[in-house]
Parts: sequence; structure tokens; C-alpha cells
Amino acid sequence: MMRLDDNDDDVSLFDAEEDTGRGKSKKNKIKHPVASFFHLFFRMSAILVYLLCELLSSSFIACMVTIILFLSADFWTVKNITGRLMVGLRWWNQVDDDGKSHWVFESRKGNSKQLVSDSESRIFWLGLVVCPVIWVFFVFSTLFSFKIKWLAVVIMGVVLQGANLYGYVRCKVGSRTNLKNMATNYFGRQFLKQAMTKQEES
Repeated sequence: MMRLDDNDDDVSLFDAEEDTGRGKSKKNKIKHPVASFFHLFFRMSAILVYLLCELLSSSFIACMVTIILFLSADFWTVKNITGRLMVGLRWWNQVDDDGKSHWVFESRKGNSKQLVSDSESRIFWLGLVVCPVIWVFFVFSTLFSFKIKWLAVVIMGVVLQGANLYGYVRCKVGSRTNLKNMATNYFGRQFLKQAMTKQEES
């Protein structure tokens, strides 16, 4: 049995939208350059090895192992280090004494949100969102080009990077109910906007 523990006091996907004014120059500075580098290094390396595999090596096994190692290193780094340092979010699973599994999603509270750099926040979310989309594209390209031997590798890319994306979005927006409400509100606003546009045209 699983229980989801959420923290509703969360940070913005792009903190520049909320935190302006005092200390803005400091907030635009990259405070953790090493973490920012490795946040992108492992995931971009996995993508580059996949794209250049036939040029780099004739061994499918060597390329597959290299990509999986990069994906695994990326999953661990993003989940345990860069999310906490760059945007003040973290998620994990713990098992209590009764053997029940608990998923925990946390975010920084109150004034500690101001410690998050706008530049780091953008780097974090850009890398977190774009790379899983690229792996989804690789899945379709693998199917359409009949390179079935690569299917397991690209699916692993989607799963590992998609898991981090899902975990950090849960940290950001809170409970599953909040996710549903966000989607409902978004589509409601889009529908209202289109209706008003049509009314103005008529």
C-alpha cells in the first residue's frame, strides 16, 4: 500500500515570475555552477551517444551500456542533488516499520524560496522538460525506422527521465488533486479566451 505525502508550500517552476525586487541581481547569478553543469551533462551525453553511436563505435553493446550508465548517473544526480540545490525540491520513497511505501514530495518553505536562483531554476526546468520529450521522439523514430534493438534503450531513457520530471512536478504543484485542478483551470481559461475572441470578431 502506498501513501502520497505532499507539501503544498511549493516553489515556482520559474521563480522569476514570483520573486522580484530586492536582491534580483543576486538571484540571477548561478550559485551552484558544478551542479548546474552536471544537471545537463549526463542527460545530454546520453542523447549525444545515442545519436552518434554508429560513428563512435561499431559495438551495439558498448553504446547501449554507455547510454544506460549516463542515464543512471543522470537519474541519481537530478533526484538527489541538483533538484535540492537548484530549485529547493526533493522527492523520495521510504518504507515504514509496517512495510508501507510512502512517496514524499517536498519543497522549500517561506523565505527560503528566495535562495533559489532564477538562472538555475530556468536551467533546471529546461533540462528536466526538454530531454524526456527528445527521448519520446526517439521512441517513435525507432519504431518507424524498425531499429527494434534500440527500443529498450530509448524506453529506459523515457522512464528514467520521465520519473524525475513527474516527481519534481509533483513537488511543485502538490497533490494529484492540484494537478487535476491546474489542468481544468488551464483548459477553462483557453476555452473562455477563444469564446471571447469569437465574440469580438462577430
